[in-house]
Amino acid sequence: MPEHIPLLSPRRRLLVLAICCTSMVVVVMDISIVNVALPSIRRDLHTSESGLQWTVDAYTLVLAGFLVLAGSTADRVGRRRIFQTGLAAFGCGSLLCGLAPSIGWLIAARALQALGGTMLNPVALAIVATAFPDPAERARAIGVFASVSGLSLALGPILGGALVDGFGWHAIFWINVPIVAAALVCTALFVPESRAPRARRFDLVGQALVILVLGSVVFAIIESRELGWTSPVILGLLAVAVLGVLGILVYEPRRVDPLLELRLFRSVPFSSALVMAVFALCGFGAFLFVTGQYLQDVRGLSAFTAGLCLLPVGALVLVLSPFTGRLIGAHGPRLPLVVAGGALALGGGASLRLGPATALPIVLAVYVLFGVFLGTVNPPITNTAVSGMPRSMAGVATSLASAGRQTGTTLGVAVSGTIVGSASPRNGTEFIGAEHGVWWMVLGLGLGIVALGVLSTGRWASDTAAQAAEWFEDVNHGAPLRTAPAGRR
Repeated sequence: MPEHIPLLSPRRRLLVLAICCTSMVVVVMDISIVNVALPSIRRDLHTSESGLQWTVDAYTLVLAGFLVLAGSTADRVGRRRIFQTGLAAFGCGSLLCGLAPSIGWLIAARALQALGGTMLNPVALAIVATAFPDPAERARAIGVFASVSGLSLALGPILGGALVDGFGWHAIFWINVPIVAAALVCTALFVPESRAPRARRFDLVGQALVILVLGSVVFAIIESRELGWTSPVILGLLAVAVLGVLGILVYEPRRVDPLLELRLFRSVPFSSALVMAVFALCGFGAFLFVTGQYLQDVRGLSAFTAGLCLLPVGALVLVLSPFTGRLIGAHGPRLPLVVAGGALALGGGASLRLGPATALPIVLAVYVLFGVFLGTVNPPITNTAVSGMPRSMAGVATSLASAGRQTGTTLGVAVSGTIVGSASPRNGTEFIGAEHGVWWMVLGLGLGIVALGVLSTGRWASDTAAQAAEWFEDVNHGAPLRTAPAGRR
């Protein structure tokens, strides 16, 4: 049965797009805005490097773990309803973050924030796709939505720096509350309710396995510095992660509607897009995590000045994202992916030359490379993820790509914090030396994106996407997937 799509006026469609973009702004910006506040949080709450890592990763870990479940739940019970629930949870979490008296309370409130965020990212994209039934208009609207995501990630440190210097670190969370309240009211007034024609079934076992794997890996990475990689706790966590992966590989293919649709990985473009999403945000997450400490603690800049130093990143995202969308439409995603990966690799390599007294114009020139990377990477990844996919699976594909981005950010912070280790940012030479490991990792991730960008855009890759799409033909008619074993309904 086809989904009922209410016919909205052009003005109403733009309002829906603006509301969804607003939700994207607060959710994505909170990934990066907190990085510029980390030195202030460290001083005020007397926390360690691992406490700072968990402040960032508690947010991105929950986002990565529950994005797909939130999207399928919205398809079943109503997208507007879940979207409103997510806004309320995100607003409450933001308020509690601003009131947190200790690092433990802050980490817990960040997790609540992220739980609301999982109901906003994929659901907002589904609402946009539903509100724009015309394919050409839908493509432009999704392009705007993706551009806002990248811009929010880049502008977070700038806004965060101004708020931290003017009002303290608590303000970076409090500012979300009135924005969310306005979005709640506008959603009730202007966003129509919609559901999928065939909602995917809940997969609680798959959800538990995903959280088990991600949580075990991230906890092991962050705490390995204190406990050591040979600690029974760390080895036990890694063993749990391996068993979780094996559980996913055995259990998920046996379900008609698995949380992780492993059959999508038959498509080389989709598989490559997911890996590139992890690589891209791992690199950028690591960049943001160490850069805030480098600018403020090593170079002695204020939070606002440190945020302004990242202005080239935000400006280039604003300029390059629309151009990248048009370039993909005309020539495909290969060139933007190669440019993005190359810029990330060059940025990592150039950062190896930065020291405590490097001239600020040189530092800003290096950050331009990261701006080129972020301005050109998101649209082609989204495009590659859905390349050749039937419309019935596009939502699942984009949700998994979004989960890949959050997983990458989580790993980037966890790994970079562990690499930097106990090196004190106050000791510039020691911190810079420890940073080199982070920049080598970023360089390697950039080269990986270049290689996958070429691999995923050739004829062979397109053929695998077409073959994978055939496996999902029956979904459009509400029938079970043909590869599902009989009796598993």
